[in-house]
Amino acid sequence: MFRGPLHVDSLPEGKAANSGAVARRLFAMMLDYPIRMAVVPLLGIVTGATGALAPYLIGRIFDQFIAHEDVAGLTRTTVILVIVYALGLLARITQSYQMGWVSQQVLYRLRTQIFQALQRQSMAFFDRNESGDLQSRLVNDVDVINNLLGQGLVQAIAGVLGLLGILVGMFLLNWRLALASCIVIPIMFFTTSVFSQMARRAFRKTRETIGDVSANLQEDIAGVKVAQAFNRVEINRSRFAERNRANRDANVGASAVTSAFFPAMDLLSTIAISIVAGFGGYLVINGQASLGVIVSFLSYVQQFFWPIQQLGQLYTQAQSALAAAERIFDLVDLPVDMTDPPRPVQIDRIEGRVVFENVHFAYDPSHPVLHGIDFSVEPGQTVALVGPTGAGKTTIVNLVARFYDVTEGRITIDGVDVRDMSMASIRRQMGIVPQNSFLFSGSIRDNIRYGRLDASDAEVEEAARLARADEFIRKLPRGYDSPVGERGKNLSQGQRQLIAIARALLADPRILILDEATSSVDTRTELLIQQALEQLLRNRTSFVIAHRLSTIRNADLVLVINDGLIVERGTHQELLARGGLYADLYRRQFRDLGEPSAVS
Repeated sequence: MFRGPLHVDSLPEGKAANSGAVARRLFAMMLDYPIRMAVVPLLGIVTGATGALAPYLIGRIFDQFIAHEDVAGLTRTTVILVIVYALGLLARITQSYQMGWVSQQVLYRLRTQIFQALQRQSMAFFDRNESGDLQSRLVNDVDVINNLLGQGLVQAIAGVLGLLGILVGMFLLNWRLALASCIVIPIMFFTTSVFSQMARRAFRKTRETIGDVSANLQEDIAGVKVAQAFNRVEINRSRFAERNRANRDANVGASAVTSAFFPAMDLLSTIAISIVAGFGGYLVINGQASLGVIVSFLSYVQQFFWPIQQLGQLYTQAQSALAAAERIFDLVDLPVDMTDPPRPVQIDRIEGRVVFENVHFAYDPSHPVLHGIDFSVEPGQTVALVGPTGAGKTTIVNLVARFYDVTEGRITIDGVDVRDMSMASIRRQMGIVPQNSFLFSGSIRDNIRYGRLDASDAEVEEAARLARADEFIRKLPRGYDSPVGERGKNLSQGQRQLIAIARALLADPRILILDEATSSVDTRTELLIQQALEQLLRNRTSFVIAHRLSTIRNADLVLVINDGLIVERGTHQELLARGGLYADLYRRQFRDLGEPSAVS
């Protein structure tokens, strides 16, 4: 079950609720590449064997060749030692590459699955979850898994096999000295465990504080204009400095833990080396060991500590990765709350008759928004929805596009319940021009073509001309190939609206929704696009929310919405003559018939 949103600045720290199942599922994805996964432990065996063989060869060099001045044997064994080191290096490189390849394939699939899971969710899902929270699953959680799969598993395999190889080599050389050397192992594991817990808490704090810094920075950059306008710059600086100091202090604390850990390991390593030197020297003096054996043991002990440190750190890393994977799988497995029926009705060309039959709707069951909405629109008619802010106008058009399902009643298009139709077939024949038009990164041409991807350049430019966008586009340095910037920041609000209208024109929809589409367009720009709007609305079933006066006056039907109810309906002239809420809105906002204000 989905466990709710994950805050953008929080990262998985605890254990997964079902670590075993999550680990098996993650491992199953890795086993989809069986050959490479089989190669990784085989190469780990080679790495461990070469790591254990090298100190043994060094001991032989001292005992058999240097002591007996055997130059030929010394040369031969030295060459073999170099080959062993080279083989071990090649095995580690190949092992890392193979594991890295597999991990990137798994991460690619996870990102794809997350994105696909998000794309198939309804608008209600996105109402409940913030975009930053969802983005963190795609970025932060996947990155945590990457740390484990990319290097963590390689280090674990190499560490375990290397440790076994070292222990075997030590006991084969001299079991007494091997037992003495192992005295520090329990102390080492205990020390690693303690420092791992301390590091976990310390670095959790650093991630929380850097997330706080990032969130604050993003907000302040986005709102710098407002901050300057309200003279809040100094306050924002002070607030950011406070968060930055907290991040600095957290990182200093984490550095202190790290700085203490490695000297502690060095101390234990020194103790182990001292045991080998002292007890080994005693064995040499008593003829129970050779000098070459002591040299080999010193090399083994130096290698012995690294795998234990890695395995200690890997445990915490694995818990975080499994918690991240569980969060990802929760999202991937989340059932879609609004789907097509098993056998959806496919309508290749919608005529455009839309009927609301006793429609009730609530985003939250405890707070109903619409109450028994009834009306019908014939093909080609224009319906204007007016009323106070929050009355339910946008909710009505969202239900037409089936962004949400009705709570009670039904909506039909050409006599078919929208819940019985394919959502793709509905939206393929529907165009929407929202109040705040969203433009994607890319060129102006790409954004207009978003309405119909197979449109030619000539068709794109014709749509822009009809929308009265062609003139300003051609004045830009690169014309239609000019980049729009993030969310269209290089363009004015009015220019973004013109491009959105051109996009809708290019799509040639059967049902059109204009959600305050010209509320941000100045008087001069509005006059330029009135003809385009008339053409856009012609022969299409259109829903117009709080549009400019000219469009409302020409609407076939005006619905006055208040508190989720249709309180008045009729034409513009009929409603004025009735002297109700619409007439009151008109008197307050349209006293001057030439004033192109919005009814909202």
